[in-house]
Amino acid sequence: MTDYRLLTQQLKSLAEDEPNFIPVLSNASALIYENLEDLNWAGFYLMDKGALLLGPFQGKVACIRIPLGKGVCGTAAGEDRTLLVPNVHEFPGHIACDGASNSEIVVPIHRKDGKVIGVLDIDSPSLNRFSEEDREGLENLVKAIEDVTEFDGISFE
Repeated sequence: MTDYRLLTQQLKSLAEDEPNFIPVLSNASALIYENLEDLNWAGFYLMDKGALLLGPFQGKVACIRIPLGKGVCGTAAGEDRTLLVPNVHEFPGHIACDGASNSEIVVPIHRKDGKVIGVLDIDSPSLNRFSEEDREGLENLVKAIEDVTEFDGISFE
């Protein structure tokens, strides 16, 4: 079982003196990938020109650009809600960036004004990998990222 409280504290410590989002998201993806079991991808997509653009990540190669409303990531960003998908092959419009992925959780990331500027995306090769505990822990981790990172001066359009 993942200690999300400790993971969040570690991220806050790493981001303590650096508000730039690139190193914060880079370290966050590494922390997640190293501390959650049974993953094949953990990373971020950020808004760019009306779509999600690949950001810092750990794992296998990934899709570079995902349209809003498409796949799990684009749907989560477009609807501004966390999506926990037990079987991605049953998700309408699923984009198979990695054929080994079978379950996924995606959490939207916001600027201080509430605008969605990206998502945290985590994939697993196992079906039903993610639980409500994971949802709560990852939503709290994203909240910490939002609190410690300067997204406001950057145009995520």
